[in-house]
Amino acid sequence: MTKQTVLNKAHRELGARMVDFGGWDMPVNYGSQIDEHHEVRNAVGMFDVSHMTVVDVSGKQAKAFLQRLLANDVAKLTRQGKALYSCMLNEKAGVIDDLIVYFLDDENYRLVVNASTREKDLAWINQQAEAFEVSIEERPNLAIIAVQGPKARQKVCPILPERLGMSAAEIKPFSACWFGEWFVGRTGYTGEDGFEIMLPEEKAEGFWKQLLEVGVKPCGLGARDTLRLEAGMNLYGQDMDETKHPLESGLAWTIAWSPEDRDFIGKTVLAAIKKQSAHDKFVGLLLQDKGVLRGHQKVVLADGSTGEITSGGYSPTLERSIALARVPANIGETCQIDIRGKLKNAKVVKPCFVRQGAVQIEL
Repeated sequence: MTKQTVLNKAHRELGARMVDFGGWDMPVNYGSQIDEHHEVRNAVGMFDVSHMTVVDVSGKQAKAFLQRLLANDVAKLTRQGKALYSCMLNEKAGVIDDLIVYFLDDENYRLVVNASTREKDLAWINQQAEAFEVSIEERPNLAIIAVQGPKARQKVCPILPERLGMSAAEIKPFSACWFGEWFVGRTGYTGEDGFEIMLPEEKAEGFWKQLLEVGVKPCGLGARDTLRLEAGMNLYGQDMDETKHPLESGLAWTIAWSPEDRDFIGKTVLAAIKKQSAHDKFVGLLLQDKGVLRGHQKVVLADGSTGEITSGGYSPTLERSIALARVPANIGETCQIDIRGKLKNAKVVKPCFVRQGAVQIEL
């Protein structure tokens, strides 16, 4: 049976087009997906992401446990509320999931993991936790609303609970503040400024309506995908999964190799891969001919070797087709894409096209 978030009724009242997304009944758009995309880039939009999974890790060995569980190192988190992006790897260095971890204090951390991987994530986390003195608690009673765009702080802070609003106005990017069950992270999945707000389910519909009243436009999963693609942000299940390691998924920056005595899961295999010079690399592609780039299309290099597009689509900001791709390390500045049997020319760029409303590449 398809699951529903607490805001399902609110989406339908707004005329959202609903789709099955990983077993959840979610809004793909409320009208024009492109208008929603531009609203986030230029002003502010909001997304229901209550299908995401919140997991609290607590106990005397919480830090040691997460240092073992994650490829990035939570020891970097020394300021209360600071967040860290990391991959959670299996023993073969494949990506079980990518997630955000927030530092609450030395014995308490909060993880936010993907909805589509919830069951396997929880099973893996609980299995690894058996060797540590920690408590693992899923928080299904929390809804999550992401408010994104250059005007996000202007719209959100005045309508948060008073004490929390004052704190949220001052928090730095990739940090969080909280008051009671309300938890506000200055994080997001669009390449723009904004918040991801975790709040009690019974408060979610009222807060959603408050946001509507102050002019925040509701946006669906369609715009969320084009925004994250422009920002060069990976999508689990497309750009990485358990068969791929971080080094070939553009995620080398998320691995903490020091201190050397920290032995995270998958480290030995990943270190051996790192020594090789032949593993694939992750790039951005800008189509120079007519056509649309899509996942699984073949990328053809000048020497005849091939790679594959992992995510692709039309960029409303650039008004061009763009993609993320996994390709041989010897790729040059250009390549070709096999689109329905015809080779189309593409430019190879860094896998980040638009951030903070600004184009990051040369067209």
